[in-house]
Amino acid sequence: MDFDQLITFLEVARQGSFSRAGEKVFRSQSAVSAQIRQLEQEYGDRLLDRSGKTVKLTPAGEVFHDYALRMKKLRDESLVAVADHGHTPRGTLLVGANEATCLYVLPEVFGEYCRRYPDVQISIYRNFTYKIVEKLENGSLDVGIISLPVQSPSLKVQAIYRDRLMLMVSPKNPLAKQKSAQVADVVKQPLLLPKTGHTRRLLDKLFREYNSELKVRMELPSLAMIKSFVAADLGISLVSASFAHDEVSAGRVKLVELEGSDLWRELGIAYRRDRTLSVATKTFVSVVRQLSDYLKKADAPAVK
Repeated sequence: MDFDQLITFLEVARQGSFSRAGEKVFRSQSAVSAQIRQLEQEYGDRLLDRSGKTVKLTPAGEVFHDYALRMKKLRDESLVAVADHGHTPRGTLLVGANEATCLYVLPEVFGEYCRRYPDVQISIYRNFTYKIVEKLENGSLDVGIISLPVQSPSLKVQAIYRDRLMLMVSPKNPLAKQKSAQVADVVKQPLLLPKTGHTRRLLDKLFREYNSELKVRMELPSLAMIKSFVAADLGISLVSASFAHDEVSAGRVKLVELEGSDLWRELGIAYRRDRTLSVATKTFVSVVRQLSDYLKKADAPAVK
C-alpha cells in the first residue's frame, strides 16, 4: 500500500463515487478503481460496496477507514515535524477567515508574511466564524481570523482589530450632507442589509424597536453587492468603515456617523490551546500581532 492509494480510498469513501473521487485526486475513474482493487487484494477483503448507486464502506472497509484516517493524520504530522526541523518556516499554512476579512483586512498581513517567508504556501478556508471555529476545534485549520466574541474553551483567542460600523449612503442621498444621523432617520430610508453574519445580527438588534417602521428593500449575500447598490442610490446600509475605504476615496459613497449607538466589529486571531503550533503558524501569529496596530486603523474611521 502507498499513500496515494490511501488518499484515493478516503476520497471514494467521502464522495461515495469513483468518478467524483477521481476528479478530486486528479485521476481517471479506471485509475481509481485499479488503486482500490490493489488495496483490496493486499488486505484480502472487499473494502467498498459497489452494488448500489452510491459506493459505501463494507464492514471491513469501515475498520480500514478508521486506520486510514489515523495513518493520514500521522503522515501529515510527520511532514510538519520534518518541515519544522529547521528554523525557516516551510510547508502549508491553513488559515480560516470570512470573505470580507480576506478582502479588506488581511491582504497586507499576507503580503508581509509572504515577503518574509516565501517557502510557506497559504491555503485559505473562507466561511462564517462559527464554521471556522468548528474547523479550528477539530484540527482542520491551523489558525483563524474570527469575529468576536467567541466562546470556545479549546481555543486561544487574541483581539487584533476593531472597526466601527458607520452608515453608508450614496452622495445623492440627503443624509450624505450630514456628519451624523440618528437611528430614527435611518429607518425612514430604504435599507440594504446583509442576509446573514455578524453585522446582520448587530443590525437586527439595533433596529429591533423599529421593526414596524423598517423599509428593507433588499437582503444581499455579499458586501460587494451592498456597496455597489448603495453607490447606485438604491438604498442605504451600515458597514465596517474600513470595508468602504476605496469607495469613499473614489467618491462613490459617503460614510456618516450613527448617533446614539456604539457599534463595532472586532476580530481576533485564534488557534488550538493544546496543539503544538508549526513554525509556519507561530510566525504567522507573530506577524499578525506585529501588524495589529495597522489593523486597528479603523479606530479613527475616515469620513469623506
